[in-house]
This record gives sequence, C-alpha cells and structure tokens, in this order.
Amino acid sequence: MACFLLCAAFPSPAAAQTESSATHIAKVLRGLSRGRYIGQVAISPDGKRLAWIEDGEIRVAPLGDLDNSRQITAAPSAYQSCNEGEFTWSPDSKALAFFSDCTHPGEQSDLYLATFDGNPPRRITGLHGYAGSPAFSPDGELIAYLYVEGATRPAGALAAMKPFAGVIGEDGIEVQGIAVTALTAATPNAARMTPANLHVYEFAWSPDSKSLAYVAADPPGENNWWVARLFTQRMNGAPKAILAPADVAGLLHGLQIAVPRWSPDGKSIAFIGGLMSDQGATGGDVWIVPSSGGLPRDLTANRPATPAWIEWKDDQSLFVSELAGGDSRLVPLRLHGDSSGRIISATAGPPIFSFPGTAEDGRLEHSLSSTADRSLFVFHASSFDRPTEIYAARARATGEPFRLIQLTHINSGIQPAWGKSVSLDWRDDKFHMQGWLILPKDYDPQRKYPLIVEAHGGPASAVIPYWGAGGTLSAQAFSALGYFVLEPNPRGSFGQGEAFTQANRKDFGYGDLRDILAGVDAVEAQYPIDPNRVGLTGWSYGGFMTMFAVTQTHRFKAAVAGAGISDWLSYYGENSIDQWMIPYFGASVYDDPAVYAKSSAIDFIKRVTTPTLVVVGDRDGECPAPQSFEFWHALRDLHVPTQLVVYPNEGHGFVDPVHTRDVLERAAAWFARYMPPGS
Repeated sequence: MACFLLCAAFPSPAAAQTESSATHIAKVLRGLSRGRYIGQVAISPDGKRLAWIEDGEIRVAPLGDLDNSRQITAAPSAYQSCNEGEFTWSPDSKALAFFSDCTHPGEQSDLYLATFDGNPPRRITGLHGYAGSPAFSPDGELIAYLYVEGATRPAGALAAMKPFAGVIGEDGIEVQGIAVTALTAATPNAARMTPANLHVYEFAWSPDSKSLAYVAADPPGENNWWVARLFTQRMNGAPKAILAPADVAGLLHGLQIAVPRWSPDGKSIAFIGGLMSDQGATGGDVWIVPSSGGLPRDLTANRPATPAWIEWKDDQSLFVSELAGGDSRLVPLRLHGDSSGRIISATAGPPIFSFPGTAEDGRLEHSLSSTADRSLFVFHASSFDRPTEIYAARARATGEPFRLIQLTHINSGIQPAWGKSVSLDWRDDKFHMQGWLILPKDYDPQRKYPLIVEAHGGPASAVIPYWGAGGTLSAQAFSALGYFVLEPNPRGSFGQGEAFTQANRKDFGYGDLRDILAGVDAVEAQYPIDPNRVGLTGWSYGGFMTMFAVTQTHRFKAAVAGAGISDWLSYYGENSIDQWMIPYFGASVYDDPAVYAKSSAIDFIKRVTTPTLVVVGDRDGECPAPQSFEFWHALRDLHVPTQLVVYPNEGHGFVDPVHTRDVLERAAAWFARYMPPGS
C-alpha cells in the first residue's frame, strides 16, 4: 500500500487489522475485475458496420459478423501500442475518424481518418492541446471537435485543478472552443471556429452543414456551465445567443441546458433543460426553441422520468433516452404543432426498450448510436448481475415495434464476484423512492449481516446498475467482503421527474437524509441486518451527506466521507464551481448565509460520535481539501476516532489506479474495524 500525506488522531484502521484480515481484503479486491472492457460503440449510418472499443482497441466488423472484426489503429507496426479512442463515422459510412497519440506517444492525440480501402489511417490534424467529441458535418466535408489549445489539463471540474499562481481567475485560463478540420486539405489542419471569449461544452451541426449550435459560457469554463447559454453560429460568422436561461421566465429560469439537437428542417433546436448539479450528468425535461431564438417550450412537463439524451427522427418526432426509476429506456416522442415554435404539446409512446441497468454508447450519459434513418439503435449495457455486452434495438419493419437484440457474447459465462442485487422501493413523506440493494456474497438468510449505505454524488444524479467494481468506493467490493450495500436514490435524484429532482432545494441533508433512513428501515424490515453494524459512505455530495448525517443521527456506527463538504459557508469561497449553488440555495452565501449554515455539518459537529475516515485529493476544485481538513480537525478535537488521507495530484475524480485502490482498501479496513462482516 502506497504511503501518502496522513493526518490522524488515531492509528490507521489498516494497521489495527490483523495481517490476515488486511491480506483478505486485498485478495478479495484483486478478484473483482472480471470480464473484458467495452467502451464506445457506434453503428455506421447505413447500418452495415459496427465500431467499438474492446480492452482499449478500436475494432470494426460487419454488423452481421462481429466475430470477424479487425483492429483500426494508427500504429505503424504491430510493435507500437497507441492510446486510441473517441471515434465518429462519416455520413456516407465509408470512413471512421478517431483520436490517436501514435505520432506523439503519450503526449498528444490527433485525429486520424481510416477509409477501409487498404491504405493506413491518415493523420488529419496537428494539434497542441486537449481535444475530444469529434463529429462530421452532415455533408461529410468537415469534422468539428472540442479543443483547448495549449491545455495543461482536461477541461471540466473533475480533473485536478492547476496549482494556484499569478492573478487568480485571470492568468492561465484555458478556454475550450470548437475547432474544424477540412478533410480535403493536403496537410493536417485545424481552425478554431468559436471566439476565445466563449467556453464551449457541447455542440451539434445544423442539417445543412452551414452552422453549429452549442452550449457555452464566459470563461472560466469549469465554473460557468451552470449559467451557460445556447448559441448558433454560421461558418465564418459570429455567434448568436438564442437562449439564456437566466433571462427567461417560467420553469427553465436559472436552470441548466445540455444536448442541443437541430430538427431536420433546421427550424428548431431541442435540448435537455433542468436542475443539474454536475456538468456531464444530464437530466431534466425535453425543451424546444426556434433556431432563430424565441420562447422555449417544455415538451415533457410532469413526466415521471428523467430524459437525458435526444435524437430527432423527423420534424415531428424525437427519440428520448431517459432514466425511469431504476431502468434505462428509450421512448418515442411525437410532437403536435409546428417545429418552428408553435408546438403546444408532445405525446410519449410506449418504451422501445427498458433495461434495468446502464445503457449508453459511451459518449454522453444515456446517449445511443443510431443509423441515419433511426431504424436501429446500438449501445452497450450492463447491470450488477449482467456483464457488459453490445445490444441493438431494431425496428422489425416500418411502423412496427422494435425488438432488443444482444449482438455480442464477449463476456458470456462470467459470473459476478459479489452478491445478487434487487431493486428496492419505499416511501417517505409524499415521495416514492427507489434504490438498489446488493446482497452479501454467499448470502445466508440465517445469519445477521452488517449494512453499508452508499449515498451517491450530485445530488442531481442517480445510482444506475453497472458491471464491475471500479471507483474509489465500490458497492460491489463491499458486497464481496460480506456486507449488504444499499444505494438509495432519494429526493434530489434523477429518475422520477423534474419535481422530484428539485425537491431538495434549500433542504440539503434533511428530506433526502430522511429518505435514506427510511430506506434503511425498509432493508432492515426485509433482510437480516444487525442494527448495530450499519455504516455510511459516499463521494462528493455523498461525502457531504456522510459528514452531515453523522451530526444528525447516531444510527451509523462507522463512516467514510470521500471528497465531502463540511461547511457550506466557507465552501462557497473555496471551490471552483460556485455557480452551481445558486439554483439550489436560492441566493449567494453573502445574501442568505442562514440557508447555507442550516445544512453545514460543522455547525452541528459536537453531536458526532461516529468514527469517520475522510479522504480527498489535494487538487480537488469541486470539493476542495480544506473542507475535509475542517471536518477532520473538529472530530480530532472532540476525540472522535478519525483519520484524514490526502492524495497528491488528484482532482475530484481520481485518475491514479494506485490511489483508487488505496481508498477502497482503507475504506474496507475502516468498516471491518468498527462493524466487521464476520461477527
């Protein structure tokens, strides 16, 4: 186990464990990685070929013969290994563009074009910075992509923040824009299209290939996504803001927007709008606005599900990928009215498919790959019980229902190293709650077991079952070690409509904590849980929930708080993303400090008796390390068993696998010390 900066009031739980116990934990965790990894999946527009990433390699095969696949790589020989991924099909299905670092191994990725004509892929860009999200123009002549020239880190708040130096907020700001590469050029090329004073998060081509729609805000980009606007821009033209949620009245006022998509006739743009707490974690309602600007309309108001991704079929219909309870599903949406802005309603049809787990193509959350005529959707899917495979939803014939087909059996026969899972439902206040319970490995109903509750981040997010045990805090790992694990989706989560997502505004740690405790009651009523061995953990908002919960109840006998928030008042001035807080708290901390203090664990810290392990990255911009220091320092002064572990060069999302494994081993050892699974 690697050694990092430790701040401890008590000996580390790992040291307190017997050598055999620590060895057992390490052995169990090593045995969790089962199956082959499947990344991005994309069907060619004509439906004849499928491309996918398998264990780091881009592979392409005829749709009807996936066993006869071949690797697509820019490597000049079989002896060179390159980092390759993020690909996109040309509209005519004759080429695949992908990113590869073969020219500058380990340093710089460029776009390459594979044409399936026997010639090696051709490098078409000469970049100097971070790039991603490539997309062909509909006419096939250009490729646009997000680009940060001279980038020192990936864009977004999850990555480790740059060390503070110079004029803060002014020096060294890295702005992500849209760059365009012409395929007809004789040499690698890239031209920035968007202005340097706009940070772009997502974009989409217009159907005539002459314009782009994009979501953008003033720099710095990691902070201002929550106040981003919707722009359109003609090629070689100036940007035009057609929607600013801060300026509109009604349900969209002050909320977030994502996933812009032009209608086929170019008259309107559909998008997802709602209360979203993290860039990239998309959820809300489906909205539509004229592409020239105007009044946005909500097409899915009061829908008891969370749309996250959209694709037009024709000018009067959309496909919507959404989370409904614990299921990922695709539904058709029929529009009634004129797509230029006079649409007054929309009707959702029955689900095309519903999958009790994660279903997406690897680009955005819940995004799916489809053929040009939308007769076939392709994605990879998995759950706690089923390993990842590639699936297709295909129309039997025009106008007939779709059917779901499993295309691959790459992980056939692989069994989970953890226990079985069940979807659990319960009620609290006026709300219906759903969550996931993973039973202990080798569960014996005659025994009493400990329970670990894992609160998800966000809060606008949800636990969706997936295969594998990756991440710093893993429910599957805890199950394999002999624990019941409850992953609740309380109010504030995605999956049950926008009103449910917004139900924790100005109420962090109160209604949602009651929901979680009601979930614990539901588990204890149905399964043999030892009430004296119930623990709590979580990362990000889940880390806050862990810190706050132990100030409100003594029900939890041990806790592990990952990248948490202990004091909302000081947090407001420390983080790099303060814009996300206004929609939730209703005002800045300077205008209404009381609403922030109400949910601050530090204001109730003297109530804590629960032994708590605290972990955080030293360059976390979303939940800065001082928040963890403040919580740990208070517990140490109060003589509550605690330990703080700070990981170097890590942001909000850990990237070093050594650090990720260390967090998990420490968390397992902490729970084993205070609520051992075998007793």
